[in-house]
Formats: sequence, structure tokens, C-alpha cells
Amino acid sequence: MNIQENISLKKYNTFGINVNAKRFVSVNSLYELKNILKEEQNVFIISGGSNMLLTKDIEELVIHLNLKGISIDRENDNSVYLTVNTGENWHDFVLWCISLNYGGLENLSLIPGNVGTCPIQNIGAYGVEVKDTITKVEALEIETGKLVIFSNEECEFGYRNSIFKNQAKGKYIITSVSFELTKKNHALNTSYGAIEQELASKNITKPNIKNISDAIISIRQSKLPDPKKIGNSGSFFKNPVISLCHFEKLKSKFPEIPHYIISESSIKIPAGWLIEQSGFKGKRFGDYGVHEKQALVLVNYGNATGKNIYQLAQSIQNTIKSKFSINLEIEVNII
Repeated sequence: MNIQENISLKKYNTFGINVNAKRFVSVNSLYELKNILKEEQNVFIISGGSNMLLTKDIEELVIHLNLKGISIDRENDNSVYLTVNTGENWHDFVLWCISLNYGGLENLSLIPGNVGTCPIQNIGAYGVEVKDTITKVEALEIETGKLVIFSNEECEFGYRNSIFKNQAKGKYIITSVSFELTKKNHALNTSYGAIEQELASKNITKPNIKNISDAIISIRQSKLPDPKKIGNSGSFFKNPVISLCHFEKLKSKFPEIPHYIISESSIKIPAGWLIEQSGFKGKRFGDYGVHEKQALVLVNYGNATGKNIYQLAQSIQNTIKSKFSINLEIEVNII
């Protein structure tokens, strides 16, 4: 293992923020990772770099997780059980599943990042959350070097949330994630967003999982910038959930407000709509701004700093708080 010094992390985060790691090492196996943790416990973990905004240089030893591999643990007529190592690219994994007709992840196509980060924020899109397919998460406890298994229930999944963002944060390194996917009689979800419209435009009336994946890829590509071309981390904010009473007050003032009913007393409001109504959509401030097609996405056009983007996020939060009395929560991890 080669520990390097003063390494730029620009290519290791999808925002393309140019901060330095005082020391940096890439690990390719669980064996290497365990050996490092015997010597170093003050570490900073980076994988796909898709859900973070780096605002400063990293003093801790940066460990880049490059653990690869997919295994089929078992299968029956209806289901297949997979274990996927943390360093596998998420979208590549989804496409691999679809190529084998394994269903359950098609709505999560084209989400940036690696497999190991998917349970941390319980990634979700188009009516599906990854918690619905995860059976367990394997993680290395930093302090002891022991492997710990978290069942689905023990992961304490919530909306863009899990135990790994709360009491387990900084204590474990996720090494693999296990899934249960369907082999037939897939539960297709086409009701969310513009999926049905996209399928209809292609004259698809009886879609399969590949049709749904292709539709979502097309929708996302039409709205979201490619991180390889414009630095971004996908959705920067969570969609806020407000009370029915609060919603009724907003609706009287903004009759066209879009919403999704969560329960009898809770309503989800699209954060992108709030940001657009506040005048931020498409706004550019030098090398950073809000994407012109998707207000949920903050972007680095070239040489923005993490602090630039964080200050913009705070400005958006303050404006929405003032205009709608809604606290907009950041989804991305601010470092």
C-alpha cells in the first residue's frame, strides 16, 4: 500500500472541488483496509464522492475504497440474493442487474456514486427507495477492526436517512451491501414523475424493467447535468415534508403548489419548485450556481470552491424559510 502525500481530491468528488488530502491511500481489498486501520483510526473515507461537498483540505488519512466484486449468494425461482462490494459503481451495477432480468433497482438508474454509499442516505428516485431491496449491510468497525452485519431493520432507514448518518456515523466503513431482487413477476413502478409519459412517447404499453430503466435514464439526462462535464452532486436538498395545516395555508397563497400526500397529516413538497419560485433556478454566480434545468442541483462550472457552493445553499435556505416558512434540509454531506 502506497500512502501518498498532498494529493488533490478533485477527481474523487463529483462536484470537482479542488481540495487536497494531506495523506491519501487507495485500498483494493478488505485485507488492506483492515491492515491500515490497525495503524490509523483517524481516517476520512471516500468512495464515489457523489454525496459530499468538500469545503476544506482533509487533514486525516484519506482512504479511497476501491473494493470491487459482485457475488450471487443464492437464488430460487422468484428471487436472487446478491452481495456487492462497496467500490462498485452504482449505475453500472443497476445495468448489470437489468441485463440479467433482476428487478427492483430499475427506478434507481443513473444515480451517481458507488454501491457502498447507497444505504447511508437510503437513495431513492421515482417512487422507489433502496431500503426496499437491501437485506443487510456489512461494515468494518473502525475502532475494533471487526466486521459487523446490520440487518435491514438495524439500518434504521428513513427518508434519505439511516443509522449511518446518525449514531453510527464515523464509526463504521461499509464494505458490502446485500440485496434481494426479483427474477420474475417484477413489481413495476411507473406512476411517479414523467415515467408513463416517457413510455407513451415510445409507444410502450407493457413495459419491462429495461424499458423503465431506459425511460428514467432519458428523463434524468434531460434534466440533470453529467458530473463528468459539470461538477454536481445530484439533488442537493431533501424534499421537505410539512403538516397538512401548513400546506393548506401555502395553497391559499400559491394555488398551483405541487405536492405528494404522505399521510393524513403530512404533505411532501418538491424542493425544486420552492427553489424555482424563489428565483434561483438557472442563476449563475461566476463559477457556480443553480442548474438551468433542475433547481435542485447546485453546480460547479469550473473552479468554484466548496465554500462558494455552501454559501449559495445557505442563501437558498434562508430565502425559502422567509418566503414559505419551510426549513429546507441539505441532503449532501458538508465536509
